[in-house]
Amino acid sequence: MAEIILHRTGPGVTLQDMGRKGYLAQGLSRGGAADILALAEGAALLQQDADLAAIEIAGSFVSLEVTAPARIALTGAPMRALCDGAALAWHASHALPAGAQLELSGSAGGYSYVHFGGGIEGDDMLGSRSAHLAAGIGQMLEGGGKFPIGADRGSRVGMTFAPLPRFDGGVLRLVETPQTHLFGQDVLERFTATPFSKDARGNRMGQRLVSEGAGFETAAGLTILSESIVPGDIQVTGDGAPFVLLSECQTTGGYPRIGTVLPCDLPRLVQARAGAELRFCFIPLDEAVALERAEAKRRAGLRSAAYPMIRDPHDMADLLAYQLISGVTRGDDLERSAS
Repeated sequence: MAEIILHRTGPGVTLQDMGRKGYLAQGLSRGGAADILALAEGAALLQQDADLAAIEIAGSFVSLEVTAPARIALTGAPMRALCDGAALAWHASHALPAGAQLELSGSAGGYSYVHFGGGIEGDDMLGSRSAHLAAGIGQMLEGGGKFPIGADRGSRVGMTFAPLPRFDGGVLRLVETPQTHLFGQDVLERFTATPFSKDARGNRMGQRLVSEGAGFETAAGLTILSESIVPGDIQVTGDGAPFVLLSECQTTGGYPRIGTVLPCDLPRLVQARAGAELRFCFIPLDEAVALERAEAKRRAGLRSAAYPMIRDPHDMADLLAYQLISGVTRGDDLERSAS
């Protein structure tokens, strides 16, 4: 069986899949990949199930080796990728020969993923191979570790796709929570008009946001009873700073929630580079449901969106959409310029 040998890893490198479902009543959140969309993209490139485990790299670096030929896909936040010194394209699938050394470094922030054909066969606990650091399940990967690669039923590589733009911030859509009305209308209007950026204080549990000006306190902040919370909830702490809860968040909380980010918009938050501008916009619940359904349908169709990095013009249905000629010449320009 093929194995991955980790030679060097930086901080924040973990094994992740879609996480653990069904344990909220026991106080365990789903966990799993910070960017679920990146798992679906890797699965589409390798033409396999999206629930297979991959390596998640949180703005860090990894050096690894494979003991047998393997297929990989690179998704999420782009990094500098080298295979035995040769550059590899990001958002694409590649073949690694036995003994190949893969070096990943230089992320601009966010979460990057390395997928293997057949997935990574780490320890299964409660139905998942994900490390849930907040719950004490699993741990960060370290140099010297080894992991078997599952049976790969595919063979095609050299595929790429156009990833959903999510690395430069943008507008995050919200729905109201039971506590949104505790914030005054003037506070809500100021909240949606304010540009935010990611604070250095963030991890897989939650991301603190910063902005200029006053905070977003509510007088009822100290009277809220603890209740169930989910990834995407925006808790406002006592100093008025918003925290967006992420995949490893706790399952109950007592801070007022000003809104809940749509799951389909969370990748845009977790992948925003340092300094990227983030804004919020409330939308009706029925519109949010429709958007989530549309995104689920789009993710399900990602396999058909992948295409070869080197394309045969005969197979390009969109060939006429490309600018193939950028100018017109007489045909003897070089000869005339040399005379």
